[in-house]
Amino acid sequence: MIEVTSKYFDPFEIMESGQCFRWHKNENGRLSVIALERYIEIEKSGDTIRFFCDKCDWDNIWHDYFDMSRDYGYIDKLISGTKDVHLKEAFKLGQGIRILKQDLWEMIVSFMISQNNNIPRIKGSIEAICERAGIEAICESHSIENVAVTKKYSFPGPLDVDISMFDDKSLGLGYRAPFLKDIFSFARENPEWLDSLKSMNYEQAKAALMERKGIGPKVANCICLFGLGHVEAFPIDTHVKQLLDKYYSAGFDFEAFDGVAGIIQQYLFYYELMNK
Repeated sequence: MIEVTSKYFDPFEIMESGQCFRWHKNENGRLSVIALERYIEIEKSGDTIRFFCDKCDWDNIWHDYFDMSRDYGYIDKLISGTKDVHLKEAFKLGQGIRILKQDLWEMIVSFMISQNNNIPRIKGSIEAICERAGIEAICESHSIENVAVTKKYSFPGPLDVDISMFDDKSLGLGYRAPFLKDIFSFARENPEWLDSLKSMNYEQAKAALMERKGIGPKVANCICLFGLGHVEAFPIDTHVKQLLDKYYSAGFDFEAFDGVAGIIQQYLFYYELMNK
């Protein structure tokens, strides 16, 4: 078990921030996370966060996944130094949010599924795909209670599923199914594609992603932000467009947050979600 103290980490706020779909609240009050072929549970008490994993997985996987090297105090100072009252209020509500460093392929598929969709349906479709592939995640059974009760499935790679599976309407994919068949086929036929995206800068990666069917500007920005670590990406969906019109009719000051606008977007987005 790894214990960390930080006022800039709240797993419940991260779970509700719209960037991850395989985080769940357990009956024991902890949060469970399936990512990067692993399973972990998280517990928060005040500013103390406990991660139920071994030190090897923490050092090699989870430390980076949870973006523990980034100085979120710096973001706090940036916000405190502005005259943006609304942003200050949003940050106060969601200062425990971090930008997770998630698996690129999982983000591509997940955010393609997220288009014009709601959270329960997105999560349901993703879990169904994972269960169909049947690849079990690695659990630290010595440190997590009852992990064997329910199987935990990793997110399948391009080669791990039968593409005809996407014709099954019970997956709830609707009009997105052909796009998913296309992206799985493309990734299979072009195994270097994912690594090439990782080598690109933000604008290059965004443009390359938008060459694929079913990926528009919003989805491409989400993938860049949550799957490639381009924290300058600023996804604009219906919620974000509404909040920009409502609070920033004269224009949002992107220059004040140059290079970290995506992190700022998450505070604004979370505030909007929590006040619906």
